This record gives sequence, structure tokens and C-alpha cells, in this order.
Amino acid sequence: MKFQLESHNRNVPDQDLIDDLKRVAKILHKDKVTIDEYNEHGNYHNTTLSRRFGSWFNSLEKAELKKTRVLNITNEQLFENLAETWTNLGRQPKYNDLTKDVSKYSSGTYEKRFGGWRKALEAFVAWVNDGEMPTVETNKKSARTKRTSRNVNWRLRAMVLMKDGAQCKLCGASPQNGAKLHVDHITPWSKGGETVSENLQILCETCNVGKSNIEV
Repeated sequence: MKFQLESHNRNVPDQDLIDDLKRVAKILHKDKVTIDEYNEHGNYHNTTLSRRFGSWFNSLEKAELKKTRVLNITNEQLFENLAETWTNLGRQPKYNDLTKDVSKYSSGTYEKRFGGWRKALEAFVAWVNDGEMPTVETNKKSARTKRTSRNVNWRLRAMVLMKDGAQCKLCGASPQNGAKLHVDHITPWSKGGETVSENLQILCETCNVGKSNIEV
């Protein structure tokens, strides 16, 4: 077995990059190519083209292909996807982690929206930390308590995930060793526990089922 470096693409002619993008479109029988599709079938990486031509959309334009941007994706949808990816990985996602197998959107989508991958992560953390968390309010006229929803929204889920380090609070299991994580009410919602950060924790599926079995 020989060890060898991957080919350096800095000196590849512009036309070779464009021709390769056209080739991918041809084998897919499409008039547009997404970043994920190109990374799967292309001879180079999308960042090679984006850096050479200024952006992925400029690359598509050079190849006379249609743009692939989905304009109606909201920042919250991007952040929810990032929270889910973070949960599934059990750690902070890296640029190359966002493949179609684990993420709805490519890292390039975040890069374009926020001006860089690091800036996207910073915006995500700010979104989690700056959001208003649910509080329990008392209706003085009726003397009844207005409860929080049982459902854990994505912002709160992300906050608990980062608070608990993306691992089970009882056994320490994480997705890196095959665990599936859940957000659990410490005091069950059915028994008056509220959906607030202080009453939520990360449990693996095994511990979560076990906890349910011993509740009375």
C-alpha cells in the first residue's frame, strides 16, 4: 500500500472546474446541481469552485445552470436542523459533518446565510441563549396556574442539550457510543412538572424508559 497526497486543486484551470460541474449535471439529468450532489459526484469539492468563482451560485452561472437556493428557509429552520444534528452527533458539528445522511441542509447553506461556518455556529448559540424561555404564570382572577406546554420546543431542547453536554445525565452515554438521546422532564409533566430548563435533562433512551418504569 502506497501513501500519497490528494491532488492539489489550486492550479486547476477554471474551465476544468466548470466542465466538471456540467458533467455532474449531465449524469444527474438535471439543470441545477446542489452542493451535496456535487460533493458526491464531482471530482473536486464545492469549496474549490466557490472560492475560485466567489460563490456556489456564481459557479452554477458559469456552467449555465440554474441556481439551487431555497429562498423560504428561515433562520429558525436552519437552527432547528443544527440542534438536531448536534443531538445526533453528541457534539458540536463540524463543517464536514453536515452530509445529507445527518442534516437537511449542507454546511454551505449555513456558510452563505451567515457569512461563514463559525458565524453560523455563533448565531445558533446566540439564538439559543437569547430566546425567552417559558415561565409559569398565575392568573390572579381565577387563582389557576397557567401551565407551560408539554412539548419541548427546539430552542429549549438545544439549551438543555448544551447544558448537559449532549450526554445522558444518569449513565453518561452519548451518540458517539450509539446512544439515542431524549429530553426528559425531571418532575413528570403529568405530575405538575413544567417545561422549563431547570426541570429538563438529557437521558439516553435506555435510562428514559427505565425512569418511566419506576415512576409511580
